[in-house]
Amino acid sequence: MIIKSIELADYRNYESLVMNFCKGTNILYGDNAQGKTNILEAIYVSATTKSHRGSKDREIVNFNKEEAHIRTYIEKDGVESRVDMHLRKNKSKGIAIDGQKLKKAADLLGLCNVVFFSPEDLGIIKNGPAERRRFVDMELCQLDNFYLYNLNHYNKIVNQRNKLLKDMYMNPDLRETLNIWDMQLVSYGSKIIERRKLFAEQLNEIIYDIHKRLSGGREEIHIQYEPDVEIDEFEKKLKYSQDRDMKAKMTSVGPHRDDFSFLIGNLDIRKFGSQGQQRTAALSLKLSEIELVKKITKDTPILLLDDVLSELDNNRQNYLLNSIGDIQTIISCTGLEEFVNNRFEIDRVFKVSNGTVTCMSNEEGM
Repeated sequence: MIIKSIELADYRNYESLVMNFCKGTNILYGDNAQGKTNILEAIYVSATTKSHRGSKDREIVNFNKEEAHIRTYIEKDGVESRVDMHLRKNKSKGIAIDGQKLKKAADLLGLCNVVFFSPEDLGIIKNGPAERRRFVDMELCQLDNFYLYNLNHYNKIVNQRNKLLKDMYMNPDLRETLNIWDMQLVSYGSKIIERRKLFAEQLNEIIYDIHKRLSGGREEIHIQYEPDVEIDEFEKKLKYSQDRDMKAKMTSVGPHRDDFSFLIGNLDIRKFGSQGQQRTAALSLKLSEIELVKKITKDTPILLLDDVLSELDNNRQNYLLNSIGDIQTIISCTGLEEFVNNRFEIDRVFKVSNGTVTCMSNEEGM
């Protein structure tokens, strides 16, 4: 799987941009705040329908315009596909594949798998559980349409149940309808719990060896799924929590409160690990994500590295760069020194300056 080209119109600081990528390593370099991350974000949006930053469509569209466009050409097994995305400030986005409009934005997921790695991802381990759930959800939604279906329905039911809990404050008779929502919550939520458990098992099969090599053989890591509630107790705990939920006006039980722990031996590095251990674990997690996509899809994902090398020491830089292999990679950075020093092969270099992108030969770029 590769991205051949991307075209942007009125996307953040790009009024008009056309970029052609090679199938190997593509470097975007330039000073900070020039628009490098915006290009990577646009690729991610065109694959997942969402910004890795959590930005809304209205924030992505150029400040002075009402709508933006992304057109991406993707090639898989020699077959080219075109993804058109129409972003609007005050309406939901429109998406088409090869000119055929999609009924739901979620139907795009799985066409093009991307792995995004930014400095913020180095905090996945030490930050709150919401970030770890988001990491798992974004990956599973790309890999498993059934999970995406269940997650979307579950989230809608949680929102509807929360609204009901608020309405019950003024109209207590509505409590009779609470059990109906609880049954649906258990139905969809149980499938989410089941798939997350499998996901942790699949990651563990991969991350152990990667982390051991990254840590110089000193550390053995294990990912532990921590469901907020077990499937066989879900219905009972929901019913037991109804009074508490009514007072708090929110749903307190379910997979929207799940977490994942990262253990080195018996040490929970979320709480007790050093910064170095947490960063190494985050890098191991991202490299495992790449291998899991390969294993499940029988194809390579597209790797987006957003200025992450500057946050890693030489050993971790070398390991990451040597792990890329045959994956199409698009890397943003402020300079090319990391690649020159590591004698890393660069296939195409783009200089980004104030929303203008210039394609340069490797010799000129160096």
